[in-house]
Amino acid sequence: MKIYVRAPYSEDRLAELKEWFDEVVYEPWTVTGERYYEDEMLENLLRVRPDALITELDRVTEKVLSGYPKLKFIGDCRATPANIQVDACTAAGVPLLCTPGRNTQAVAEMVLGLILTFLRNTLPAVAWAKDGEWKPGTTPYYLWMGNELQGKKVGLVGFGAISHALCKLLSGFECEISFYDPFVPESQGAYRKCSLEEIFAESDIVSLHLPVTDETKGMITEELLRTMKPSAVFVNAARSAVVDYKGLRHVLEDKAIRGAILDVLDTEPPEEENDLALIQCPNVLLTPHICGSTYEVTNHQADIMNERIKKLLAKEAPEKIVYNRSVLKG
Repeated sequence: MKIYVRAPYSEDRLAELKEWFDEVVYEPWTVTGERYYEDEMLENLLRVRPDALITELDRVTEKVLSGYPKLKFIGDCRATPANIQVDACTAAGVPLLCTPGRNTQAVAEMVLGLILTFLRNTLPAVAWAKDGEWKPGTTPYYLWMGNELQGKKVGLVGFGAISHALCKLLSGFECEISFYDPFVPESQGAYRKCSLEEIFAESDIVSLHLPVTDETKGMITEELLRTMKPSAVFVNAARSAVVDYKGLRHVLEDKAIRGAILDVLDTEPPEEENDLALIQCPNVLLTPHICGSTYEVTNHQADIMNERIKKLLAKEAPEKIVYNRSVLKG
């Protein structure tokens, strides 16, 4: 069997693949330059002619699968396969493997760092000093005075792996943590389960950690955002589709809340009028979708993917590792 690896992979895990497959073609997108869209993906599959594919960003659609119907499985180095047309994989009889948890620690650490950066006015203070505004007679101590995270009420929307990792990091700050998650039946130790309305009304910081589903799309409305404290901070390092971003912009422009920390937008890079206006709000701290971007994530995703490939090849409980489990019924 031949496997085509388009995701960046650690050397030891690549060596492992070479033990399991007759041929490994390693052409990560980090070397070839960004992702392949469907025409390029199909063209390269026809060139390499692999039996299996490991990808991370490339678009795999019905056109790709019908044009190259020889894939025995696809591994997607993402928590959820946003770049893959899942129903097309199922229709083609192609099992799909993913890597949930690959960037859990990366996102949790970055969110904590951004919260601290925002609360302490770090970036504007640095810009002020670099721009030569720090002159004799100025009082930066009072001008850039911020807030401590210690003892703040933090509300988490979604209580999965990233929220759990963030809770561990926040434990050193003695924060009062509550969460909303309909799939978690009750409070978890010191972490109090609340309604979504309670999370927004009571928290000093609200941070989203949930996927996009039919139930979560647009779940965070302008009305809900306006129930937050005037001093509260809203954080979204999950997905933009769960938030009414036009409503969020209105809330920020009205200074109804202290501000927002965003790692995701409706259009990336920002092109639509609302996104362009949103990122110019002085009370917005924006990062360009990098909360999950660390060198260590490459190691994590390769570890998880290889473990799942090993189980798939051994036919070991495939229903626990295959994303499109209905394909197993075929």
